[in-house]
Amino acid sequence: MSSTKKRYGGVEAGGTKFVLVVGNAEDGIETRHSLPTTSPEETLAGVVAFFKAQEPISALGIASFGPLVLDPRRTDYGGFGKTPKAGWSGAGLVGPLKSALNVPVGLDTDVNGAGLAEAVYGAGRDEEVVVYITVGTGLGGGLIVRGEPVHGLTHPEMGHVRLPLHPRDADFAGVCPFHGTCLEGLVSGPAISARLGTPLSNAASTDPIWEQIGYYLGGFCAILTLVASPGKIILGGGVMENTALFAPTRAALAKALNGYVGHPRLTGDLSDYVVPPKLGSNAGAIGALILADRALHA
Repeated sequence: MSSTKKRYGGVEAGGTKFVLVVGNAEDGIETRHSLPTTSPEETLAGVVAFFKAQEPISALGIASFGPLVLDPRRTDYGGFGKTPKAGWSGAGLVGPLKSALNVPVGLDTDVNGAGLAEAVYGAGRDEEVVVYITVGTGLGGGLIVRGEPVHGLTHPEMGHVRLPLHPRDADFAGVCPFHGTCLEGLVSGPAISARLGTPLSNAASTDPIWEQIGYYLGGFCAILTLVASPGKIILGGGVMENTALFAPTRAALAKALNGYVGHPRLTGDLSDYVVPPKLGSNAGAIGALILADRALHA
């Protein structure tokens, strides 16, 4: 790494594990460590211990599962809202880590962090508007406009919109504990496993379930196209590792749009519009490093 570049800490905070990195978004990750997500006290103590053992970092960025409180005007800024992750509702992130490490701390959602990385360095580079969706244990989405993650009243919760049910799902209750058959309740890994009665890893790439999942993802991509007009829609996460899922998703998107939006990128097989992440599994960690840099220069 160039001696003129800052060294940052990055945290990709997940419900199963925290991935901790040191490096710089431009030059890459030089050190990586992971620890299990247990209680807030135990997990954050592990985060502090790791970064204190490194050479001094200039700032820390966190791309975390949520929901998060991102409005700095609120007294509970920098922590969790009501999250399904047991024990983490109301827990702080920014406050405890800023106090322990004595550096600026930037915070955003995991999907906004990954989307930011893809917009700056990855598959959405040079696009004004980018949507990043991760499909895995849950489903989340980040909207990046001119290099900035979109916030508002809170932050986007794309996984909890509703779409018309596929005919084969008429009797499926969905797996979302809040909304049943919202998008997350229909296309997440647990939702697919619930229909199959077997772990997702056992599903054949030719199973009809993938056409169902593509139906929902394509329908949602059509909504995103009409509402946000992104230059790229990036689909990542464990479920999308079955790359055969991209074809039915793009086909469902084309069917839903029915030729309405007139742009060359929305013709043909849509392979230049609905795309996989370029940064792969590093997107969240690189996004955290970008958040650290922005926190330092805020």
